[in-house]
Amino acid sequence: MNYTAPVVTSKLTAAEAEHAHVVRTSGLEPEEVETTGATGLPTVDDPAKVAPKDARALTKTFLDRLTELEEGTHEYQYVRNTLIELNLSLVRYAARRFHNRAVEMEDIVQVGTIGLIKAIDRFDCERGVEFPTFAMPTVVGEIKRFFRDTSWAVHVPRRLQELRIDLAKANEELFQRLDRSPTTAELAEHLRLTEDEVIDGLVASNGYLTTSLDAPADQESGATRVTTYADRFGDVDPAMEAVENLQALKPLVEQLGERDRRILQLRFGEEMTQSEIGAELGVSQMHVSRLLSRALGRLRRGMLAE
Repeated sequence: MNYTAPVVTSKLTAAEAEHAHVVRTSGLEPEEVETTGATGLPTVDDPAKVAPKDARALTKTFLDRLTELEEGTHEYQYVRNTLIELNLSLVRYAARRFHNRAVEMEDIVQVGTIGLIKAIDRFDCERGVEFPTFAMPTVVGEIKRFFRDTSWAVHVPRRLQELRIDLAKANEELFQRLDRSPTTAELAEHLRLTEDEVIDGLVASNGYLTTSLDAPADQESGATRVTTYADRFGDVDPAMEAVENLQALKPLVEQLGERDRRILQLRFGEEMTQSEIGAELGVSQMHVSRLLSRALGRLRRGMLAE
């Protein structure tokens, strides 16, 4: 059913005239558009059903009114929320550019909506720029920022994340020009960076993708056991057992008397001989030997019991 808007006469108020203009340009049926008394703007029951062309006309009208309203008021929130819903199709259009990423499309749309909200809050009607033209870079930038912050397997500073992209582009350009892989010095000269900065970027690039040590490595044909990367790299650190023994010894040493702990400190901490310890404590070397053997025996029994 086609709807012809009533003729706006000079007897209408400014709000009523604006409402009539919106209805006339939006193509909505009169029952779908109602005027809110507080703002003089139409109420769009289902913004998702508004055609893109009509949404642009409504967006312009709502943006003009948004600048006149006080932030935090009910009217301001109504206009702002309606603008968001009217332009969600813009977000979905931008999100489709990233459909091949390993992220749910709905999550990408949510991130893009944050960019849309930022665009609405920053838009200046006096610049003479169409809102979609202004909003699209902000929406896409927010989505790209999301992938940049979440796609890295290892967290690195954003400066190095962006440097990785610059290095990839520079490497491709120089490879085409030189017909070989560029050196670090050539990359640094091309990007006007120091060689140390280029090296930092190259090292950080290794953190973009990682592989678990428990992931299967190349398996030989006919092998019955799956070999992981952990089986191929590294070895048992002998110092690990020493660390465990020290942790187990600590409470046992605390149970010794003060003189026995002093003797252990002098013998194994300061590496003094038994004769030197005897001179320090005013006892014979034989007595130090007996005390040391008794303390070590007590510690040994405690470790075996553990």
